[in-house]
Amino acid sequence: MTRQQAVQRVLLAAAAALLLIWTVFPFVWIILTSLKNPGDIISVPPKFMFTPTFDNYAALVLGEQRGQYASSRPDFPLFFLNSLIISIGAVLLSMIAGVPAAYALARFRFPLKEGLAFLFMGFRFVPFLAFVIPLYLLYQKVGLYNTHLGLILAYQLITLPFTVWMLRSFFLEIPQEVQEAATIDGCSWLGVLTRVILPLSLPGIAVTVILGFMFCWNAFNYPLMLAGRQTFPVTVGAIQFISYEQILWGQMAAATIVAALPQLALSLMVQKYIVRGLTMGAVR
Repeated sequence: MTRQQAVQRVLLAAAAALLLIWTVFPFVWIILTSLKNPGDIISVPPKFMFTPTFDNYAALVLGEQRGQYASSRPDFPLFFLNSLIISIGAVLLSMIAGVPAAYALARFRFPLKEGLAFLFMGFRFVPFLAFVIPLYLLYQKVGLYNTHLGLILAYQLITLPFTVWMLRSFFLEIPQEVQEAATIDGCSWLGVLTRVILPLSLPGIAVTVILGFMFCWNAFNYPLMLAGRQTFPVTVGAIQFISYEQILWGQMAAATIVAALPQLALSLMVQKYIVRGLTMGAVR
């Protein structure tokens, strides 16, 4: 190894270490904040050595904090349950509607097919304000404001275009000959889809479901405008720890950590499918 190569490796390692610190440090700081008591959180300079406490996590479940800082708290378990209901419902609805749409755009021939496909993707480019104000007025009239169903339908603006485009690309990677062989054996288009295309596209479906779930779980703008206290998800529920009296940094940090756990657990459980799905079709 030459001196120049050694210097390049050292610089590359240093750059990678700096990038890792830049990426991981905010998450580490949130974890540390969630384990501090109020006095340690606001200390100047910041404390890196302190006696950890789980009172902030207990406050999320019990609805109140222990000791001298006891007071009422937002109903975080309800917010967490709302996020589960809304995110799972939105992803399930987008898959039910998106799978046939993606298959049609991938395999069928009809006029303006490419234009229709781009129209689906175009919904991802439009600012949310273009949708949220009409939705707010409509939901107030039809009774969908502050309901799980209303948020599930609104989230289709996030998940459905993404689902259609992702699955369309995965379906296109399956050789046409496979579909033709199934058709010769007597399968209808629905049989080809359910018996051939979907099983072969499981990695792509898995990564689409996971990413769609994450988009829904992390959504903030739509629930902020279209939900009430009974249907707030965790993203909006976390800011309920900010009041005119005080900012409960410890509880907010603990809520952030707890809210990140489902996404982390889901990603680890299906990690191999994510890798296969994201690289599907990269090498022929």
